[in-house]
Amino acid sequence: MASAARESKRPDRVLGAEQYDHPWEMDGPALPIVPVSAIEHYEYCPRQCALIHVDGIWAENPHTVRGRREHRRVDDHSQSRIERGKQVLRAVPLWSERYGLSGRADVVEVLEGGTIRPVEHKSGVRHGITADLQVCAQAICLEEMLDTSISGAAIWYGGPRRRFQVELTSELRRMTLQTVAEIREQLVDGVLPGAPNDARCTQCQLRHHCLPEISANSGRVAAYLLQVLPA
Repeated sequence: MASAARESKRPDRVLGAEQYDHPWEMDGPALPIVPVSAIEHYEYCPRQCALIHVDGIWAENPHTVRGRREHRRVDDHSQSRIERGKQVLRAVPLWSERYGLSGRADVVEVLEGGTIRPVEHKSGVRHGITADLQVCAQAICLEEMLDTSISGAAIWYGGPRRRFQVELTSELRRMTLQTVAEIREQLVDGVLPGAPNDARCTQCQLRHHCLPEISANSGRVAAYLLQVLPA
């Protein structure tokens, strides 16, 4: 769903990732750090991302509660252990000074020979490449933290209970850093994007804060403002 809407929701002006290679070396105030989790929110809906990461609004619905419950194990770093000959680390803190990223990996596997592989856990089924971008950002952080190269990652989907392999191609990396740049621009501008008022809204936990049916209708918004604001 999110991937189908990806092109239509891109801003007219896209900041290239290279402009954010070293955010703290730029003139002026330091640019904000982008949470890795914001990638999923932005890909689903830029307005949802702004409500969460700019306005600080959060609400639960059955989808978020189920996801949180199914994440209990991977959120517990004490559950790290050796599994099937590989070291499995859970709830691993992540950061990248080069790209201004911060977050946490659900799972990081250390394979034979020291190969590193991040694994993102999702409670549902696959929807486009949203999770691919998120796990790619995790790999970018790990590469910088550990001074290594990572060629592949994985996503575990709880719905079908299957693992999906992700090849970290140059194109996926470019798309990931472009998304990070767009999120950072949103954090800097502090502007709430318009509501899409489409099929995504029925599943969104912030629907009652967003009010897409009203906010997407400029006529209704204007009429409301006339009622509540003095002339």
